[in-house]
Amino acid sequence: MRLYYKTLSILVCSVLFLICIYSLVIELQRNYSDGSSFPKEHLSIHNNEEYNVWCIFTKVRTHKVIKERFNRMLFSLLNTTSSVITLNLITDSSSRIVAKDIILNLKNSTGKDLKVSFHDVNVITNKIGNVVYLMRKYFSSQPGAYYSDPLFFVSLVLHKIAFTQHKVILIDVDTLIKVDIVELFNEFSKFSNESIIGIAPELSPVYHHILYRYRQQHKNTKLGVAHSEGGFPGVNSGVLALDLDRLRSSKLFEELLTEKSLDRLTKKYFFKGHLGDQDFYTLIGLEHLELLHLLDCGWNRQLCTWWSKHGYSETFHKFFSCPSPIKIYHGNCNTDILS
Repeated sequence: MRLYYKTLSILVCSVLFLICIYSLVIELQRNYSDGSSFPKEHLSIHNNEEYNVWCIFTKVRTHKVIKERFNRMLFSLLNTTSSVITLNLITDSSSRIVAKDIILNLKNSTGKDLKVSFHDVNVITNKIGNVVYLMRKYFSSQPGAYYSDPLFFVSLVLHKIAFTQHKVILIDVDTLIKVDIVELFNEFSKFSNESIIGIAPELSPVYHHILYRYRQQHKNTKLGVAHSEGGFPGVNSGVLALDLDRLRSSKLFEELLTEKSLDRLTKKYFFKGHLGDQDFYTLIGLEHLELLHLLDCGWNRQLCTWWSKHGYSETFHKFFSCPSPIKIYHGNCNTDILS
């Protein structure tokens, strides 16, 4: 009988020990992101919303300036908000190490909390291969061109990658945020019933230029005309507000992502783009503007002036004009952000 109780006691202790180990493993899995040694921080929920901000941070070894831009963008993001942001970073292995150091330093210097999830760039690009192949055909100047990189099309399939997320902001690293990013999330409440993407107007004549042949045949069109003159100048994808639930359920969006639709629209508008996903958003805006919620230009105050020196010196100011208060600076085409 003593042997029986001794054996039973050993079994009970063993079971309790295993339960403790299992609980510890589960807790570690919850606290650590993508199997790395970097802990996820506490999640903040405001009005039952999780503020998911996505950013691409890759190739730091070959593009050192990206580190500085990311540091500036993230500092401005943290410094202007009182809410806890969920930062989703698409990175490669070496860039992830750099990102972790920057994040820890900024958390310490700003005293702000932050939740971080890392997403491996190779996993992401493998998932979007079919879309990239199709998009490159219509929206890339040549093989190997800067905007032919698969990551310039990731926004088109983010709704199929971030399965558990609902409304997200995707922002370029070459930005400086001047207001609480929560204000941008509030734009979702202004979407029409048809809107699925929030995006600001392009502040250069790039699509005025691309649509030259179409405008020649349609003299009174507002397509390609500066926003300051009441036209549709195209859009810029440096700042995106994506309603992932609506994207997942939109049959029209899925149809527009097919070769049949792209072939029809590009021929109709004589459209040959070279700027990645924003070419696609501009193209669908020409035909289905209802899908786009046009953000105020202050949400994406682009600073690039390249076109002012390349054939548009007399009219560039019409496109570049943005009288609204600046909420996000965008230093596109490697323009310095001095503010």
